[in-house]
Amino acid sequence: MQAVLNRRLLWVGGKGGVGKTTVAASLAVLAARRGKRVLVVSTDPAHSLGDVFDRSLGDAPRRLQPNLDAMEIDPDIEVEAHLARVVGQMRRYAAPDMMQELERQMRLTRQSPGTQEAALLERLARLMIDDSAPYDVIIFDTAPTGHTLRLLTLPEAMAAWTDGLLAHNRKSAELGKVLDHLTPKRGRDVATPFDDPTEDPLSDLDERTRDVARTLIERRRLFHQARRRIEDSNTCSFLFVMTPERLPILETERAVRALEEVKIPVAGTLINRVIPQEADGAFLQARREQEASYLARIDQLFARLPRPTLPLLPTDVQGMTVLEMLATKLEQQGF
Repeated sequence: MQAVLNRRLLWVGGKGGVGKTTVAASLAVLAARRGKRVLVVSTDPAHSLGDVFDRSLGDAPRRLQPNLDAMEIDPDIEVEAHLARVVGQMRRYAAPDMMQELERQMRLTRQSPGTQEAALLERLARLMIDDSAPYDVIIFDTAPTGHTLRLLTLPEAMAAWTDGLLAHNRKSAELGKVLDHLTPKRGRDVATPFDDPTEDPLSDLDERTRDVARTLIERRRLFHQARRRIEDSNTCSFLFVMTPERLPILETERAVRALEEVKIPVAGTLINRVIPQEADGAFLQARREQEASYLARIDQLFARLPRPTLPLLPTDVQGMTVLEMLATKLEQQGF
């Protein structure tokens, strides 16, 4: 498991309430302790990363201790930034009398299903491919399955969106050329639906149309590059956190299979809140007996993956002292 912290990108996910934020924060502390420059990022709108560190976090990285930064991405800020970029681009080619309607559409878009997710995924993609960022390890505190599968299909979704845009444009005949450039395979190759252009294919378009097309191509490349990073086992890995209970086990099994089917590397499953052997009392003994059956089930389902454990703690996890202790326990488990 030590190799997990040697990857630049680590996704820590699992069912809500299993302690994935605690694990992500503890792994960040452990990596920083080893001298790695670490950024831990919360992508959950209901943020708890700042609560675990007992520090106030925002949309920009904040230094918590030497080598360790943390941030909580604000989806609303991402939506506003995303829509501002769209409006700025539209102003360059939309007729002035169209801008009022365009801005009305953008206001409606703020509340549309999927808008926050799309903006969040764009921010995550930019973080993933930014090799100039001063970090050796970026840890994402999130449930990775949904994000990953959506990221893998975003280029296809963007092709459909582009098709709709072009169909309603007054220059649809000319802009149809853009669609040909953007979707040369038209969805027939789902695994790699787009080629990476190495030369400018837009020379036959007028300047305004070329500008629109280039923006769309750059966005397509962004997600294409991010997907490549996610699929690269030398760069990225996923760690699923679960508790020895029925529902987390079932959800983790489905999530692991979903990622393995699309060739995305899974580093292991961490079993959190295992009852310590020294805990006593009839109630805990009954819970321990039930837990043993679930632990056996975990061993059966995930025999192909490492399965480190963390104990159930007598207190809440908050602050660096507890996180340092958990970091030590993770190190003892082979991280």
